[in-house]
Amino acid sequence: MAEWCEGLMNKIHSHAPDLAQVFGSSKHLITGSILLLLAGLTAAGIAILSIVLAPVLILLSPILIPVGTVLFVTIAGLFLVGISMLGFILGVSWLYSYVRGRNPPGSDRVDYARLKIADTASHVKDYAMEYGAYLQGKVREVAPGA
Repeated sequence: MAEWCEGLMNKIHSHAPDLAQVFGSSKHLITGSILLLLAGLTAAGIAILSIVLAPVLILLSPILIPVGTVLFVTIAGLFLVGISMLGFILGVSWLYSYVRGRNPPGSDRVDYARLKIADTASHVKDYAMEYGAYLQGKVREVAPGA
C-alpha cells in the first residue's frame, strides 16, 4: 500500500504546475474578476438610471414622441431620397457607358435580351403575315366577290 501511495505522489508531483502556469492562471482570474465587477457596476448603473429617468420620460412623452416621430420620418425620407439619387446616378452612368460602347457589367445580358426581343418580334411579324394571307384566302372562299 505504501508503494501505491508513493507512486501516486510521484505522479502528482510530476504533473504539478510550475510558477509560470500559476502566474498565468492568477492573471486570468484577476482579469475575469475585474470584468465581472465592471459588468455588475454597469448593470447597477443602468438600473439606477432607469429608475431616476422613468418619471422624467413619462412626463415628457407627450413632447418627445411626436418630435421623435417627426425626426424619424424626416431622416428616413432623406435617406430614401439619397439612396434613390444614388441609384439614378449609377443607372445614368451605366447607360452612358453602354451607349458609348464601353461594355459596362451586364451589357452582355442587355444585348442578349435585345436580340431575343428582336428575334421574337420577327417571328411574330412572319406569323402575322402568314396568318393574314390565310385569312384573306378564307375570305375569298366565303365571299368570292368581296
